[in-house]
Amino acid sequence: MTVSVDEAVSPGPVRDHAPPARRRGGRGRSALELTLLVVLAVVMLFPALWMLETSIKENRDVYAVPAKFFHFAVTLEHFRDVSALSTAFLNSVVVAGVSTVLATVLGVPAAWAYSRFSLKAKKDQLFFILSTRFMPPVVVVIPIFLMYRQVGLIDSKLGLILIYAAFNLPFTIWMMKGFVDEVPAEYEDAAMLDGYTRLQAFWKYTLPLLVPGIAATAVFALIFSWNEFVFAIFLTSSDSVRTAPPAIAGLIGGTTVDWGLVAASSVVFALPVLVFAYLVRRHLVAGVTLGAVRR
Repeated sequence: MTVSVDEAVSPGPVRDHAPPARRRGGRGRSALELTLLVVLAVVMLFPALWMLETSIKENRDVYAVPAKFFHFAVTLEHFRDVSALSTAFLNSVVVAGVSTVLATVLGVPAAWAYSRFSLKAKKDQLFFILSTRFMPPVVVVIPIFLMYRQVGLIDSKLGLILIYAAFNLPFTIWMMKGFVDEVPAEYEDAAMLDGYTRLQAFWKYTLPLLVPGIAATAVFALIFSWNEFVFAIFLTSSDSVRTAPPAIAGLIGGTTVDWGLVAASSVVFALPVLVFAYLVRRHLVAGVTLGAVRR
């Protein structure tokens, strides 16, 4: 029995033979996932939205029962009162900014060295560096307080800068080592063949390729230094040195609490990190995905 080519190959379009139930199940699953994501986003964003609403409400609306989600009088009076915490906000900018820069300046070359050179017990050294982040700050704050008291760093911005940089340095080294591993070492070898020293090759060819990773690492380091509370409250005592987190926490106490002022202070406190993350958003996205594909 012979079969012609026309009979063997159907001229009609290829139809999708997937069961209709499976296609409907796929759409239903997508709708369920979207619904869950929306619910999760609302739950996570609700505290921030409520804080923003509280910061622009009048005091009578802040304490209204039942709570007013809509149709309340808008005022900026609480933001004018935030100026009383201007010293604390300035201290946070100085301490967080300098500690982040210091951790980045020290961590990037260290990560490059661990990535490029063969060191004795390199894995053990990297594990030791990472182990310094195993313990939470509240566990080591008392020994650090005693050491700071001996060297005279209690109640000083320099003391906070050093401890924040020390805690950010292991994170910076581990983050940046993964980024440096993704940059081929052949770039530096080719540059050294052209007469550059190893440091010059790193500065001219490798470092520009690490900018996305540095931006991503700096954002996370800045967030830690900016939001840190335990060291700030234990190692400082005067208003001229205290940073914003303990200063805002100090507004809560006594018989009455000005929740409008607390919310306005929190909004102002959150803005600098959000602005910084927005300015480096392109490098941040590229840095987060830089080590996603292994060579």
